[in-house]
Amino acid sequence: MSDLLDDPVPGQNTPEYTVSEISGEVKRTLEGSFGRIRVRGEVGRVFKARSGHLYYDVKDDRNVLACTTWKGQVSSLSVVPEEGLEVVVTGRLTAFGAQSKYNLNVDEVTVAGQGALMALLEKRKKQLEAEGLFAQERKKPLPYLPQVIGVVTSPSGAVIRDILHRLRDRFPRKVLIWPVAVQGSNCAPEVAKAITGFNQFTPGGALPRPDLIIVARGGGSIEDLWGFNEETVARATAASDIPLISAVGHETDTTLIDFVSDRRAPTPTAAAELAVPVRMELLAWTGEQGARLSRAASDAVQRRAQRLRDLSRALPRAETLLDTPRQRLDQISERLPNALIRGVQNRRVKLLDTSAHLRPSTLRGLVETRRDRWRNLSSRLSLRPIQRELETRGEKLSRLNERLNTAQMTRLDRVRQQLEATDRLRETLSYKATLERGYAVIHADGEVITSKSQAAEHSVLEIEFSDGRLNTGATGKAPVKKSKQDTPDQGSLF
Repeated sequence: MSDLLDDPVPGQNTPEYTVSEISGEVKRTLEGSFGRIRVRGEVGRVFKARSGHLYYDVKDDRNVLACTTWKGQVSSLSVVPEEGLEVVVTGRLTAFGAQSKYNLNVDEVTVAGQGALMALLEKRKKQLEAEGLFAQERKKPLPYLPQVIGVVTSPSGAVIRDILHRLRDRFPRKVLIWPVAVQGSNCAPEVAKAITGFNQFTPGGALPRPDLIIVARGGGSIEDLWGFNEETVARATAASDIPLISAVGHETDTTLIDFVSDRRAPTPTAAAELAVPVRMELLAWTGEQGARLSRAASDAVQRRAQRLRDLSRALPRAETLLDTPRQRLDQISERLPNALIRGVQNRRVKLLDTSAHLRPSTLRGLVETRRDRWRNLSSRLSLRPIQRELETRGEKLSRLNERLNTAQMTRLDRVRQQLEATDRLRETLSYKATLERGYAVIHADGEVITSKSQAAEHSVLEIEFSDGRLNTGATGKAPVKKSKQDTPDQGSLF
């Protein structure tokens, strides 16, 4: 009986569990005992799987808690865990029986204190600065007078009213408003999407593409402004082809978008002042510049007119400019008849010399001499071939003689025509053609009188007209002197 009642092997009456049963019991115990909990610690290793799930550790100085955020939960996180960041995670504790591990399924992550936020901000700032997103050379200049301004802000706050009121007072422009959340978990993705969306507008389309973007928000704590410190917002700002003004918070508030933007405004109202000039000031400046331009043009015309008057006084009179050419013309006209006569005589002599050597009688005598000589030679020769050769050459010589006579006559005709043309030119340029226009030449004692003093020395003057000569004056009478006004200025021609 003792064998039946006693348990020879301790623990044989303990119930047995399968591995799955014990894993499920542990999971139910953990989830039932703890439920939804909040855990504070430092983020350790962070791993994002290809599926989109996020795996990371939250640790303190002695232990490590594995955390998991599924793909569908990642987009709702206000802060994405980063290694070294002190956070407070909220979720449900559960177990993963396949590996005998427990972990915390996290659906909310917040930064544990302002100091941690500032440390994270400083880390992101150094990373973006190392990539060159803060460099001054990549910042774009703002347009002087944009036609369309895009504003990324909350449509229900006082910020948009301040911007619109300031734009209306300074220089009214078209404004496109992209409504976004300016704090909370939706702030960063909506602001980044708005900046990218404005850049995707087609220039000149139905909805015009903005020439300038203003990202604006009122003041708040660092937690309220944290959406503008997210890396997605900073990178969207850096990738914008449209110049961008950041006006987030008050003058003392600084976010990452302020460093990446092309211009930072201390307040949303100041952003509107940076966007457009004052219309009345611009009109006044334009009027002043127009008046200055008119004065400058008038002064320039007056200076050039005075300069022209000064130069005109230094120029000689038009009459004096023609005195020297007139004298040169008179001298040439006096020498022209003699020069033409000498030219014609020289050409006539040359023609006679040339024609003397080319007389047909001389050539004809030479031909007859040669023909007689050939006849004598042919009579001495009895061979018929030689006689036929002589006859052939005689015929050739006759033809050459005829050609020579023709060429001589043609040359003589050409030279005769040139001589006649030169003689006609001489007649045209002769002073007698001038006499036919009403002028006259004064002679005395066989010489031409060209001045009043020469005419006064002779009692008898001979005036040559185009149709003859006329003697004036009486022998033995002294010449009558005339005043200078009665003396013509043409010298020997009048």
